[in-house]
Amino acid sequence: MNPIESTAERTIKKYHRDIFAMRYNLTEIHKLNFHYEFSIIKEKEKVKIQVYFGKKGVKTVLQGDQSSSLYKKLYNKFNSDLFELVPQNAGLDSKQPVSPLVSQGGLDEPSCYIGTDESGKGDYFGPLVIAGVIADESNLQFLKSIGVKDSKELSDSAIKKISSEIKSNHEIKFSVISIYPKKYNELYGRVGNVNRILGWGHAKVIENLLEKQKVEEAISDKFGDEKYIFTSLQEKGKNITLHQVTKAERYTAVAAASILARERFNSWFKHEKEKLGFELPKGASETSELAAEKIMSKLGDHSLNDFVKYHFKNTLRLKTNR
Repeated sequence: MNPIESTAERTIKKYHRDIFAMRYNLTEIHKLNFHYEFSIIKEKEKVKIQVYFGKKGVKTVLQGDQSSSLYKKLYNKFNSDLFELVPQNAGLDSKQPVSPLVSQGGLDEPSCYIGTDESGKGDYFGPLVIAGVIADESNLQFLKSIGVKDSKELSDSAIKKISSEIKSNHEIKFSVISIYPKKYNELYGRVGNVNRILGWGHAKVIENLLEKQKVEEAISDKFGDEKYIFTSLQEKGKNITLHQVTKAERYTAVAAASILARERFNSWFKHEKEKLGFELPKGASETSELAAEKIMSKLGDHSLNDFVKYHFKNTLRLKTNR
């Protein structure tokens, strides 16, 4: 064991002793690829302390719901400690590294992790699609070799081709969830927040993949407060180290997930074009409203629920103009 890792081990053991003395329920200390960690549990609240080790030294991260009383108490107690303690939303996107895994370019790509991404969030028509892919040493190079990168940089034909190659490789584990407009509108009517729906979707994809393979880390594109995914994770997902970063598509698994999500999203548009006899626009522009009017004229006003995300401002303008 090198000196930096030894320091990390001593650090995590010190936290474990100090917090145990506070009479909290603690899990055992676990060693992962690049860090040590343990969880602190108080009734329904749960946070993690993670001590990373690497070339740049030792860094400590407190991960959990920052609004919880348990998180606040631990953060306030240890913030001025000899060891640097970083709140979860100080983030993997900070210009200052918060762990040895973080550099100016962001989090180094883990050797085995889940990547998740979504498609359709900003589109008036169509579903919200969330996808996840497990990238590990057995398939990482394959994913790179077939041209996996951020789906926004690829044509629709390239997305279809690469998506097919991902799905035909039986060594690659993936999960795709589609929330079609009717269900989306129902969910939005209940929770009133698209990020809550996204949080549930990302968490569900992570849980699905953990059923297929034990993975210790996940990276998702950051779309809002970290708590949206974290609070939606179930028993298996609560034990994973979740990194939420902006422009996460630079990580291979996230880019692969973005391609699978976009391909499913594109498939919906192709299917509806065949049914309707005309093409639906992507995005949320005046063109979208013209297409919506065309659907209502053809199928009736009630039919719009099967095609659009109602809470967009386009709907209000449609009603105003009719």
